[in-house]
Amino acid sequence: MYKYVRKALLISLALICCIYMNGCSMLNEGRRIVRIAHGQSETHPDHIGLLAFEKYVEERLGDKYDVQIFPNELLGAAVKAIELTQTGAVDFVVCSTGNLETFDDIYSIFSIPYLFDSTEAYYTAMEDPQIRDYLYKSTESSGFEAVTWLDAGTRNFYTTKPVTSPDDLKGLKLRVQQSPSNVNMVKAFGAAAAPMSFGEVYTAIQQGVIDGAENNELALTNNKHGEVAKYYIYDRHQMVPDMLIGNVKFLDSLSDEERQVFDDAAALCTEVEREEWLLQVEEAKKQAEAMGVNFSDVDVEQFKSKVIDLQNQMVSENEKLKPIYERIQEINREVG
Repeated sequence: MYKYVRKALLISLALICCIYMNGCSMLNEGRRIVRIAHGQSETHPDHIGLLAFEKYVEERLGDKYDVQIFPNELLGAAVKAIELTQTGAVDFVVCSTGNLETFDDIYSIFSIPYLFDSTEAYYTAMEDPQIRDYLYKSTESSGFEAVTWLDAGTRNFYTTKPVTSPDDLKGLKLRVQQSPSNVNMVKAFGAAAAPMSFGEVYTAIQQGVIDGAENNELALTNNKHGEVAKYYIYDRHQMVPDMLIGNVKFLDSLSDEERQVFDDAAALCTEVEREEWLLQVEEAKKQAEAMGVNFSDVDVEQFKSKVIDLQNQMVSENEKLKPIYERIQEINREVG
């Protein structure tokens, strides 16, 4: 109980400081403090990528900007941090596209199951200028825009019971991110969707409230889910990036030369994070196997067939998704 009270107090204090700093940006020897929030630990690939971002900016603009990173949801959970970025109390935040979907449904594109045919197609699409230019600027009216993407791997199911086919998911209660698209996806598999915050998942599995969840391999070790869910299948239903978004007013306040530095720093952040991600996934698998987690491949086409109607429905119901979806399908064909 104490740790939750302590965390709440830390968040409240951080928010008070953040609000104060918003009205008084020039606090560090005349340098503008640039605040970046994220919900991961200091060892997570996101944080390591952001450290590269910080170093790059300060080496070139250190006389003007002091970049400060706030990990571990110190400035609040993802949705709260996005809201602070909208107002300018926070300058940048790393968040999942599932959370961004709450603010603009264009980001539901990444919730479409089996959107990408391969990891290579996923990487190619995320670096494609046609997709990037259309997507990143789409939320300007909401007060923020994306500046880069961060790899969050492939999302797969992990459960307390063995799963070898889609039929084994029927009747299971599975945690999903709090987005309508993900709820509908799990329902299409015949399971019951349980939207809840990520921090509640361990206890919910441990107490039998849910039968599992869906995420990448790092959740098994960084969040100890491998202690309570011993079956991880590679059904590969989603490849969902995290996004680094920035406050529009702050970005627009930068000179052309300064904006180029921040854009280059964002690109470096992605490069460093992606390299670190691949290393940490391999290490997470080893650690999870030592915890007793069983990793298994399944027939992906069996799983895909259960949600293909949902894929078509999501695209037909949202006109904004069609240009991105069609370009991704071109990339799927090109990459093979």
